[in-house]
Amino acid sequence: MQKLEKQFHIHCQEGDVGRYCILPGDPGRCGDIAAYFDNPVLISQNREYTVYTGTLLGEKVSVCSTGIGGPSASIAMEELHNIGADTFIRVGTCGGIDLKVQSGDIVIASGAIRYEHTSREYAPIEYPAVPDFEVLTALADASRQLQKRYHVGVVQCKDAFYGQHSPEKMPVSWELLQKWEAWKRLGVKASEMESAALFVVADALGCRCGSCFHVIWNQEREKAGLDQNMSEDTSSAVLVGIEALKLMIQRDREKESFSDF
Repeated sequence: MQKLEKQFHIHCQEGDVGRYCILPGDPGRCGDIAAYFDNPVLISQNREYTVYTGTLLGEKVSVCSTGIGGPSASIAMEELHNIGADTFIRVGTCGGIDLKVQSGDIVIASGAIRYEHTSREYAPIEYPAVPDFEVLTALADASRQLQKRYHVGVVQCKDAFYGQHSPEKMPVSWELLQKWEAWKRLGVKASEMESAALFVVADALGCRCGSCFHVIWNQEREKAGLDQNMSEDTSSAVLVGIEALKLMIQRDREKESFSDF
């Protein structure tokens, strides 16, 4: 591909973004997330990609939306990495699977089922999709510090939203329903659409990535007749992501100080 001054999709160039990036799906959430930064500036808007940059604890940080699903999320990570980013926290929404996971909870992915295709163009299916341990630890620590109810575990990633929510209508319904039953028996926490791709792409690029999600609804709790209230306020997951990013910055500085001795 011809070398361009700016990255082809996100319309950013070197110096526009920080080393640390938060990745929501919805471009409409980027401004709200950037409001937690010091001196946030809108850098670019193109297609599903909206980018703001500011600072946290004096460190340059950015937020870049990815749209829905692995293909567009992988593009964002590739292009952000091309211009200097190397630490990513995916902040989004999910649907619960495990009956213990309730609306309004936080789910932190300790691994992701690669029931999508993007990651297969980076690594063979035998390769696991797992987050960076330091990012995972920071997300869990941030959840505890903020006193959020959270769960750490495996999430399922798919390409088709309605394959999950209306599997009976699909020509391959038998396969979708069989797989879903397996996820339930294995104790999978939730279903979402980006982590598997992002974890594998991050490993291919030598980056760090983790993810946390706000639980909107749990269709298995609904089937079981358990009480729940739909929760669409994603601010809890955003706060966890911001706090985790601060912890990453502090811990990276401590490691750099230690290495100077």
